[in-house]
Amino acid sequence: MKVLFWGTPDFAVPTLRALVGEGHEVVGVVTQPDRPKGRGRTLTPSPVKEVAEAEGVPVLTPDRPRGDGFLAELAALTPEVSVVVAYGHILTPEVLDLPPLGSWNVHASILPALRGAAPIHWAVARGHEETGVTVMQMEEGLDSGPMLVTHRIAIDPTDTSSSLAPRLAELGAAAMIEGLALLETGIAEPETQDHEAATYAPKVSREVARIDWTRPAAEVRDHVRGMDSVPGAWTTLEGQPLKLFSPTPTLDPVADAQPGQVVDVDTECPDGLAVATSDGAVRFAEVQPPGKRRMDVGSWLRGRSVERGVVLGD
Repeated sequence: MKVLFWGTPDFAVPTLRALVGEGHEVVGVVTQPDRPKGRGRTLTPSPVKEVAEAEGVPVLTPDRPRGDGFLAELAALTPEVSVVVAYGHILTPEVLDLPPLGSWNVHASILPALRGAAPIHWAVARGHEETGVTVMQMEEGLDSGPMLVTHRIAIDPTDTSSSLAPRLAELGAAAMIEGLALLETGIAEPETQDHEAATYAPKVSREVARIDWTRPAAEVRDHVRGMDSVPGAWTTLEGQPLKLFSPTPTLDPVADAQPGQVVDVDTECPDGLAVATSDGAVRFAEVQPPGKRRMDVGSWLRGRSVERGVVLGD
């Protein structure tokens, strides 16, 4: 099948590799333009572009994927179907309708749950026990099109958005290959979503990632896991931002402690920083001070004085 592929980050790479590996003719790849990266701000291609060029696939990098000239470029590739995985731009109806078999997206949730930009982050942050991927036909609505293939996966209590994303990327690749087989053989039966059951997963931001210590310990834990590692859940210590990782809640009563108060400091314990919440405390095994790398909490505590009773987030 002649496939036009759209994608940009690492999450999209397994699907592109699967398309090539399964013998589909990838007639072109559309990805974001090269971006400045690193301290030297060197222009760097997207992960998808690097793979496409290594495979000898033509690459298009428009600033905006629209306009008559761009449509003419796509039409010249004569794709039968478009496959979209985390491309990063909203596609116009003219672009979506160009291939005769339509445009199909790998979305990292079990639709109609978690429509939107950050389904992996919010599946973890909201304490879901499972998530998955959906191959969905793209339309003008937000992740609202008919569903072709769905695969589920359990969320382990120790999972973070960072650990879950690679597994979902591989699952999405397998689901898309299955979906294309259904389209190619003419036996695809897309299922209409239950729009009344839809939930949403908006883009995460630094402000969204801030820790609210007045929430229960389990919710604080899930929030920190969900925001890992970008943007990273954070609070403040003495007016400076501090990112926290690897949380473990404890529901043991914390006497006379206000939410956000440090209730234990132990440089020899793997999760030696404990902070009070509304119903207990959460211990943390890793931190990231401003301007420094992520590190184990023991090393950080040995390098600076943090006393019991200090309140984080003020």
